[in-house]
Amino acid sequence: MARVAAVLRGGGQRYHVFCWLDLMSAASDPVPPLPLIIVPKRHVDNRGWFGETFNDKRLRDLGIACTFVQDNQTRSARTGTLRGFHFQKPPAAQAKLISVLHGRILDVAVDMRRNSPTYGKYVSAELSSDDGKQLFIPIGFAHGFLTLEDGVSVLYKVSDYYAPSGEGGIRWDDPDIAFPWPFQGADIILSERDEGLPFLADLESPFPYDGNPLKELPALDLR
Repeated sequence: MARVAAVLRGGGQRYHVFCWLDLMSAASDPVPPLPLIIVPKRHVDNRGWFGETFNDKRLRDLGIACTFVQDNQTRSARTGTLRGFHFQKPPAAQAKLISVLHGRILDVAVDMRRNSPTYGKYVSAELSSDDGKQLFIPIGFAHGFLTLEDGVSVLYKVSDYYAPSGEGGIRWDDPDIAFPWPFQGADIILSERDEGLPFLADLESPFPYDGNPLKELPALDLR
């Protein structure tokens, strides 16, 4: 069994909704191909903890039918380092599973599926090595993150190999996305490449819409 949690907003209030998903039942509805928080189980004792951070069968049982073929790791020395927004174009488009090995990040996924009613909208979550939460980002979404402390290491699994000719991205400060980064522009550290990314309005998306509009970011609790 896995607990699914979603945070809904309305009338200035936040409501936490929980339900249980039977991983072994063929009648369980698969998770739609949308961004999703995954909370792995950790076994804690006097030495620390042990956790299973990736289980292909369990993800497939939940409807996340990705074959991850490559692991990437980044280390960011300083608070305020921003990487994104990035994506890789078809035929080498990538789904991603993001984990933080050390430190904290603000992780963001932006809907890039053309004709989606939520095109250019985003979901975000704080991930840390302390809580072990992961963010699954399916194909069709751009990804970016901001480090919230010094010395951050991030690991992300991807579902296709790196293809330089397929690199794509959009500006971190795109006014149509208008993501509320917690730092001012002068305090954000960028690469030259990310500084030169196009705006959303100037980009023709290579991703089709699959009929699933972006929703509030749910959390799949495997504990």
